[in-house]
Parts: sequence; structure tokens; C-alpha cells
Amino acid sequence: MDAIHINWTKPFRNKFNAPYEIEDFEILTTILSALKWREKNGNIKMVTDSVGAQYYKKTGLDVIWNSVENILDNVDVNSNVFWAAGKIFALKEQNAPVAMIDTDFVVWEKLDEEKLADVSVIHFENLYPDVYPPIDFFHMDNYEFDIDFDWNIKACNTAFCVIKNEKLLRYYTDKSIEFMRHTSEQNDRLAYMVFAEQRMLPMCAKKLNMSIMSFSDLNRLFKNGDNMFTHTWGMKQQMRDNAFLRADFCRRCIKRIIRDYPEMKNIIMNIENLKQYF
Repeated sequence: MDAIHINWTKPFRNKFNAPYEIEDFEILTTILSALKWREKNGNIKMVTDSVGAQYYKKTGLDVIWNSVENILDNVDVNSNVFWAAGKIFALKEQNAPVAMIDTDFVVWEKLDEEKLADVSVIHFENLYPDVYPPIDFFHMDNYEFDIDFDWNIKACNTAFCVIKNEKLLRYYTDKSIEFMRHTSEQNDRLAYMVFAEQRMLPMCAKKLNMSIMSFSDLNRLFKNGDNMFTHTWGMKQQMRDNAFLRADFCRRCIKRIIRDYPEMKNIIMNIENLKQYF
């Protein structure tokens, strides 16, 4: 099955007045995520913009994907509010079936594609009102929500998502982009983005009578362990705050990468913010 990683660098560049770079632990999970997918499941490409493409070529990381596609320079939504919009715009240019994988997410084993639903996500999310507010929360401009959308259906975490149905892929990405283009909101960095990405997906699936399933749940992923998947999202701030934890994580990742993919050793050793771990 084909898969995509996505990196839209504009939100980073708007936030930091500095040359573009990726944190050490994020580089390492990206390597593991891409190479493990290629080993177990199929092709994977990076969909990015010109800044991201230049960064990957400069560091030598472009070799971890089957290809690097530079198509996100002209994403036309507010990058402060919709900081993950690159995922939707990248997904819009793909064909089903396709897997969308965050660069901090690793799929360790082969998936059985035949057993997947029209859309399969890593886990469902409860509709906590501070994250997933009701319809009257949203400030929109010349836009009406689809009257067939079910506002009671659980949201979907899309850190890992497989869409098998082409009709759903087209409908979801079109509706999400339409929503992002028609809001008058300028500052909210949570509710609007997760609605466009994670709440609208199950709404669209239900409207089209498409099947939906989850690979796992929060308890298995973060408490009891899940041998099939690893997602480091919840650990990132801890690593930023704890230098020992960060160094330990990076050294363990490097050890695993070199064990499984020894051809990566010289590339990793020459990346500036990874040299400290050798």
C-alpha cells in the first residue's frame, strides 16, 4: 500500500525567525517511520514544500522515501489557525487506497489491507467540548455546515489513517479545505484545526455510508503498550524539558536504525544536531 508523510514548513517559518530545521528526535522517528513502512508495507513518499525539500536533500534524508514531492508552497489557508492543513492538501493529491502517517508515528508490522474499512484510523477520540466544541462555536464566512453531518459521532485521530475509498477521499478533502477557506477565525489553534482534520472525517464517512474502524485505542497505545504501533506525540514536550530523557531516546533510536538499516549510519552521523549522540 502506498503511504505519505507530510511536512508543510510554513507554520514553523512563521513562528521562528531562524533557518528551518527539525528537532533531533523528530528526525529519528521520521527515519524509522519511513524505512519501517517500506520494509513491511510498501512505497512511501514525503509531500512537502520547497523549504522542506531543500532541507531533506541537504541532510541526505531524501533517500529514506521512495520520492520527495514538492507541492505545498501554495497552500492558501491561515497557517496560524490551520497549522496542519498541509496534511489535507497533500492527501487531496493522492489516490485511494493511501495511508497517511505522521512523522512521529511508526507502523512496525505488515497491515492486512483486506481487513481494513473504507477508512481506518489509529483511534477514536471522545468529544470533549474544549477540543471538539458544538457547531455554534465556529465563526464562518459565507459557509453553511452540511445538514447531514452527525455532530455526535466520535472524532478520529489521524496520526495514522488509511483511506481505501476514492469517493470518501475526494469528499473529505474537498469538505475540509472548503471549511478552512471559509472561516473568519484568526487565532484559535486547536478547535478549528482538529475539526477540519479529525472530526470532519467521520462525519463525511457516515454521510456517505462508508465503513470506519480503529486500529487501536488510547489505553493500548499509551498505557498497556502496542507492539504494532508507536506514537511519540505525548512524549515530545517531556523530551524538550528533560535533556537526559531526550538523549536516551535519541541514542536508542539511532541504535535501532543502524541495527535495522546499517546504510543509514553515515547519513545520521553527518546531520549536525545528531552528532552529539555518537
